[in-house]
This record gives sequence, structure tokens and C-alpha cells, in this order.
Amino acid sequence: MSEQGTVHAADYLQRADALRASALAAVPANVLEVLRVAKRLWVVPHERPDADALGAALGLKAILGQRGAEVAVISADAPPAVYDVIPTIREVALEAPDWAPDAIVLVDCADPRRAGRIGDLINALPAATPRILIDHHVSNETTWPLAWVDAHAAATCEMVSLIALALEADLSADQGRLATTLAAGVIMDTATFQHGNTTPRTLEVGGLLLAAGAPISEISRKIYRSKPLAQVQLHARVLASLTTADAGRTVFATMMLADLTESGANLEMSEGIVDALAHVAEADVAIFFKEDGPAAARISVRTKGDGPDATAITGAFGGGGHARAAGATIERPVSEAVALVLARVTELRAHNVAG
Repeated sequence: MSEQGTVHAADYLQRADALRASALAAVPANVLEVLRVAKRLWVVPHERPDADALGAALGLKAILGQRGAEVAVISADAPPAVYDVIPTIREVALEAPDWAPDAIVLVDCADPRRAGRIGDLINALPAATPRILIDHHVSNETTWPLAWVDAHAAATCEMVSLIALALEADLSADQGRLATTLAAGVIMDTATFQHGNTTPRTLEVGGLLLAAGAPISEISRKIYRSKPLAQVQLHARVLASLTTADAGRTVFATMMLADLTESGANLEMSEGIVDALAHVAEADVAIFFKEDGPAAARISVRTKGDGPDATAITGAFGGGGHARAAGATIERPVSEAVALVLARVTELRAHNVAG
């Protein structure tokens, strides 16, 4: 971090005390009990992790570490460079440790399949190993007995912050590094508290993390307002392909693998393009199509106003997420994926009118 947040000790303690009762009421008791007693844990984010998945995993590692637990954060994919704003990012391992865990914690995803190759390792563990799931996606329909799914939480990092309070961990520890780790996820998933998923509790948690030393403005700047030239050139190239459908109510753009090569960018630099599409005032559905090989496409969807539920769009293709932000992978070439998804949006619009 080039700048450090300032820990406001008295303010932090007051805010923590005010939130602790609601934290204890929110976090399932059986989840807390396992987190209290486990001595060795694997914490696993979803594949291609974002700031919320990484922040939740690394935040939980630090929280449980304060209780003397040994925790490994294991990811199927290396963290994108943009998330170096998380001070503990280099603690993410790409391979499992050589010790067996007392418990598994899956964060920011619905099941081990979303954890990529690490999900296979989870499934291979003894059935008696407790498995905890912590997530905020409305599309999560897990049946795990040890699960906390809160679709009203703006971010999984918001939920992990409450876990910290329930376990009486110190969020201001290590000169605010823990608070910064969790704040990165909250800022990412709310676009610095601008999205409609921001609730009074989200703002309370944000204030708590700020008081605990998280430099909110610096985190926001690094995630949203600091991009290398190649990334800006990639965005310009892809946004030039912007097209409309449904009389302008749907906007979409497509990124082919050649666009990465010709702009000198990498895949992680495509982050933020769908949000730029969503800025179009006349549209209530924005879709970003990314070529993921000769016969696969990834889609990111944003909706607003009277637009269809984003999970209703992506759910038809095995994806999920939130009502206003969702994604999926479609095992078809991009051109076919575009036709299928646009047809689904039109279908949902017709259903809404008929209803």
C-alpha cells in the first residue's frame, strides 16, 4: 500500500460494540461453532477470484489466525494484479498444503464446482470433514447443513466482517491490514457503495472498516480509477463494438481473444467493461460477451430499473449471481451465444409484459 489507513481506536471500538449483537444474531450458531474449534482449515474462493472472494478468504484466514488456527487460502487461479490493493494477497496458494484440514470453508460461491480444480480436492476429502459455505449470491441454493447464505449482504466480505465481530476478532489488527483486506471486497461489490445492493448494514460495516484502518479512498482509486494503457486501449476497442437490441433497451459488446492480443492486454484487464455498458441511460440490460475458446463464451450481465432479473437471464445457461449482476459460461461459439442470450432477454421481456 502506498498510503496507510488510520486506525481510529475509540471510534472502532464503539462501532464494533454497536454491531456485535446483530452479528451474533446473523451468523448461524453451527457455523460459528466449527470456526471456533477447528485448528486447521482450508479456505477456498471461487475460480477466477475477484476482490470479494479473495478478501473474504484472506480476511477469514487472518480472523481465524488470531484464534491460533492454521489456515491455508487455496485458489484454482492466481489473483489478478489489480487486486494487489489487498495487502495479504501473496498469502494465496495455488496448491493445497501437505496437511489435512479439520474443516473446509468455501467463500463467495455455491458449491465446489465453482472452485475449479480445488473443488475436486474438496470432494476427495473424507466425508466427515466439516464443510462450511459462506456466500451472498441470491442464486445459491445450497443444501449444506453448515451454510450461511445472505442474499441481502452486499458482499461476502460484509458477512466475514460480521463473523469477525461474532468471534471477537480485532479488525484493526496489523495496522489496519485486515480491515483493508475486507474493505476491498465490499468496495468491489458495491462500486464504492454506489450499487443498489448497499444497505444500512453495508454502510455500518464500511464505517467500521474505515475506523479500523482501511483506506477506503485509496482502495477505490486502485480498483476503479487506475488502469494501465493496454487496459484502456482494450476497453476502447471492445466498446467500439457496442450494439443495441430490443429497441435500444439491451446493449451488448463482444470481446474476442484477438482483441487481447492486438491491444497487448490480458484477460483480467476486461474487468469493468460490462459496468461501462451499463452506463447507457436508455438501456436496462447490459451484456458483455467474452470469447473463452473456439466453442465457449463467458457472459456478464447487468440490469436495472424494469429490466429482467439478471439471474433469470444467466440461469437459463447454468449461471447465477444477483438480481442485477450475474454471469455464466456457455459452451457455444460467441456468435451463437449472442443469439441465444439475446433471445432469452426478449423472451423474458415478453413474459414481463404478458404478466
